Amino acid sequence: MRSCPRLLPTITGFRKIRLHLQAGPGLWFPPEKTKLPDGQNLACLDFCWVIQNQNEVVNLVLQNSMNLPPDKVRLLRSYDNEKKWELICDQERFQVKNPPHTYIQKLRGFLDPAVTRKKFRRRVQESTQMLRELEISLRTNHIGWVREFLNEENRGLDVLVEYLSFAQYAVTFDGEQLEGGSEVASIDSPWSRSIEDLHGECSLPSPSSSISRAARHSISSTLVTRSNTLPSRRTLKNSRLVCKKDDVHVCIMCLRAIMNYQYGFNMVMAHPHAVNEIALSLNNRNPRTKALVLELLAAVCLVRGGHEIILSAFDNFKTVCSESMRFEKLMEDFKNEDDNIDFLVACMQFINIVVHSVEDMNFRVHLQYDFTKLNLDEHLERLKHTESDRLKVQIQAYLDNVFDVGTLLEDAETKTAALERVEELEESLAGMSERLLDVENEAMLKIVELEKQLMQTNKELDQLREGYANANSQVHTLRRIVREKDQTIRRHSRLERQAQEAQQAGGPGAPQPQRGEGDGGVSDSASPSPPPCSNLSPSPETVSYHSVGPGLGGVPGMLTPPPPPPPPPPMPVTVSNGLYPTPPPPAPPPPPPPPPLASRTNELCCVPMPPPPPPVAPPLPGAGGSPTVIFNSGLAEGPLKLFSVKIKKPIQTKFRMPVLNWVALKPSQINGTVFNDIDDESILQNLDMEEFEELFKTKAQGPAVDLTLSRQKLPQKGPSKVSLLEANRAKNLAITLRKAGQGSEVICRAIQMFDLRTVRVDFVECLMRFLPTEAEVKLLRQYERDRKPLEALSDEDRFMMQFSRIERLSQRMTIMTFMGNFADNVQMLTPQLHAIIAASVSIKSSQKLKKILEIILALGNYMNSSKRGAVYGFKLQSLDLLLDTKSTDRKQTLLHYISNVVREKYQAVSLFYNELHYVDKAAAVSLENVLCDVKELQRGMELTWREFSVSHNATLKDFISRNESRLTKLQEDARIAQDAFEDAVKFFGESSKTMPPSVFFPVFVRFIKAYRLADEENEQRRRQEQMLLEKLEQEEQQEEEDSKSPSHKGKRQQQELITELRRRQGKDSRHVYEGKDGAIEDIITALKTVPFTARSAKRSSRFFCDPALPEEHY
Repeated sequence: MRSCPRLLPTITGFRKIRLHLQAGPGLWFPPEKTKLPDGQNLACLDFCWVIQNQNEVVNLVLQNSMNLPPDKVRLLRSYDNEKKWELICDQERFQVKNPPHTYIQKLRGFLDPAVTRKKFRRRVQESTQMLRELEISLRTNHIGWVREFLNEENRGLDVLVEYLSFAQYAVTFDGEQLEGGSEVASIDSPWSRSIEDLHGECSLPSPSSSISRAARHSISSTLVTRSNTLPSRRTLKNSRLVCKKDDVHVCIMCLRAIMNYQYGFNMVMAHPHAVNEIALSLNNRNPRTKALVLELLAAVCLVRGGHEIILSAFDNFKTVCSESMRFEKLMEDFKNEDDNIDFLVACMQFINIVVHSVEDMNFRVHLQYDFTKLNLDEHLERLKHTESDRLKVQIQAYLDNVFDVGTLLEDAETKTAALERVEELEESLAGMSERLLDVENEAMLKIVELEKQLMQTNKELDQLREGYANANSQVHTLRRIVREKDQTIRRHSRLERQAQEAQQAGGPGAPQPQRGEGDGGVSDSASPSPPPCSNLSPSPETVSYHSVGPGLGGVPGMLTPPPPPPPPPPMPVTVSNGLYPTPPPPAPPPPPPPPPLASRTNELCCVPMPPPPPPVAPPLPGAGGSPTVIFNSGLAEGPLKLFSVKIKKPIQTKFRMPVLNWVALKPSQINGTVFNDIDDESILQNLDMEEFEELFKTKAQGPAVDLTLSRQKLPQKGPSKVSLLEANRAKNLAITLRKAGQGSEVICRAIQMFDLRTVRVDFVECLMRFLPTEAEVKLLRQYERDRKPLEALSDEDRFMMQFSRIERLSQRMTIMTFMGNFADNVQMLTPQLHAIIAASVSIKSSQKLKKILEIILALGNYMNSSKRGAVYGFKLQSLDLLLDTKSTDRKQTLLHYISNVVREKYQAVSLFYNELHYVDKAAAVSLENVLCDVKELQRGMELTWREFSVSHNATLKDFISRNESRLTKLQEDARIAQDAFEDAVKFFGESSKTMPPSVFFPVFVRFIKAYRLADEENEQRRRQEQMLLEKLEQEEQQEEEDSKSPSHKGKRQQQELITELRRRQGKDSRHVYEGKDGAIEDIITALKTVPFTARSAKRSSRFFCDPALPEEHY
């Protein structure tokens, strides 16, 4: 702490602080004007005491003296001690030292009617300076000082309003005298009611006191008759002296300072005359004063409840100033003051706010019309060429807020026409939607037809390929047999030549070489041709995976070699290819079975066998030399289907990864599925797996998700047993017959003839419930046998009598129901079957979906390999678990990461879902129910055929000829749909028994929906990151520009303030006084920066985006 004389301004400060700390907060003592003596012992003692208690001193000043909001208090508390002490000294220097009652006494002295004119002239010389000091005290002193000024003892607001009324009395009085031409008329004007109570102790009571009408009439009569009492004449002369000064202007500033506090604002709003006197200040000749008044009144309009008070004040202005219309004097000044831009701007701003700040639109139009009658529109037309940008902004803001009732009426008519047009378009849209549905069904029908042709062509192609393979195998077998025969013939010829040469040589040992040569010939015959493949006997490893089957050990029907002479070992020698040696040429050719056996054996020999013994089977493409295992497919039918898979090595990750709880396929289940040709290891080589580990590393893993789909079967209700009550049955039958509107004979004849044009199919369905029972038939026949009159029966009984006589009644009714519903059933079932076919084929043939599954398999193996081992495929239900695996920061899931990978690395497959056609429609189909319906239609057609073979009815014949082909085509579609779906399900390693279409296709629907949502969220996240990056770059650039140009910083802050104000105005056009100090100043400052815009303005102001105004703000 520096010890400087500047820090010791008065002894008062130290004594006041010490006494305040000793007495407690909230007590301030009147200052003393005693300067520090030459000997500074006392001051030094006080100074040392302040230093010792500096924390308490600072807290005291911050809380009571400076009157700061809490955020500023916290900021000041963070300053160091030196800075705090300087702020205390500055606050002490700028505070006015006079207590409130000093100013109040002086104001009452100016209002004293008993004071002589000479003394008043002497006193009034310092009135303006005194008011300025009062304004400074009200604006800068702490709230306790202001409360003391306004309390019940001092009544400072009443005194200030009285002085304001006194100061501006002469202006209005002289103005009305000029207009009326008579001083008596002026005194008798309503202004007398405003000035007659200037002082309470004399004949002029205070505004806060209430006087009777008789008293006011007495005072007015006194003023009119100009009696010897001189208060009114003296008051008028004194007011003329005051009006030449700036007292009215400073009084308004004092009231503005009071209103800036919540406490003072409430008192001003509750005062009966304060706002009226402020409004009457518009009679002042000083444009600055009028501009100040209009600013204050505009701010009050934006406070809740203030608009009504302002309008009431202008109603009082109209009465006092004898206006013919409200705002008439204001408009005259607005038209005449062409030189003062500040007043014009303030006036235009006030008009805009007072008209357009109300919520009631009708009242808003009423206020707008008040100014229209005062020729505001014409004057604004003349002002549109003004050179002042600020005035242009306010004029444009008013024009933007204007309500044009004619335009609104045209808009309403246009809206009505638009609504009618919308209805027409909605009807057209409904028609177009139906047409689109028809076109979609037609397109799906064409697609299905093409798919069926493609499937048939593929089947034929597979058959041709299989036939070609068999034929080619037979050709190779025959060629090999021919080669073996040729070799045998040549060998036999050679042996014969050798035998002949041996015989020609002669000798006793000649026959022996023949046998030896014959034996040697046989061994030589086996040695020239090495075995083309390994031994036929399978190794133990191979046997563990498959069995060769019967027929490979030997072939029945094969011819044995020639009998002479048998060697010591067994004669049937098996060659390497598994066949016995062929007989000599005279023997007949082998029977047909050997070639396929040779082909099958040759095919088996070409299958790579696992070690031991070598050789090792060649690896799969791209396997990188990994070992392979041979499996027998459990999905294929036939004697033998072998395939090999690569053994996947575990992947060691840097971090511990969460487990993807998928359902894996067994290696023996992947043959023929989509995973058979997938190479997931190549995917890992293209991805940044370090980033993947950083995103999804974890230390703990929650419990696995239970994928079991619990299906709760609804209890099936058994057939309800109806108690046949004659009364109720007859009543229901009568109701049904009335719906038909036909007689009993017509109905029965139509049933006999299968005439659905006479009776509708819905009536037939209703009539099915009234088929006569055996008991009813017995009763009716007994009635006939008793020869009782039929007329005695009711209409229902007579109908039942005729109804029961129809032959094969139940069969006829069933056929009619079938015929009537056949077309609807076919039309309903055909799109469902087509959706199954199209969806199944598109899913199976989609290469992009296959790539997506390859990426999922690669990432899943990377996460699970070290814990659960690598898998070759996974169940489709595992796709739902991609959303359950989340990154370390829990901000994204594995599906989000896959979407990013696809967008960055595999852009070509990002729209894979476009290749999956009608999946959503197929997901809603129950194939089992559809097939049952098709079978029902088939049984109905068979029943119709049997009936036609008995009755030969023309209606049945026509129906069968027209619809039998349709049923056949529907049955063919059902078969193709079932086959296509089974192929698709098997292609993904599933079973159609456990996964019907209602389960299979929704997996893809959910996956597509989740993938697209994840892709959209990733895109939104990228946009947000880009916006944040641009914002950071913009802030850095603004900081650089601010460091170079301070003026640019000010403009930027002003632009931010405009944006914030515009946002607040967008929320609520009326400012709500929230019970905090400084609201009035905030409103006035905001209105100087941004013009007022009504919440329902028809368009935004074109000046809103130009915050830099060239003219100086006032």
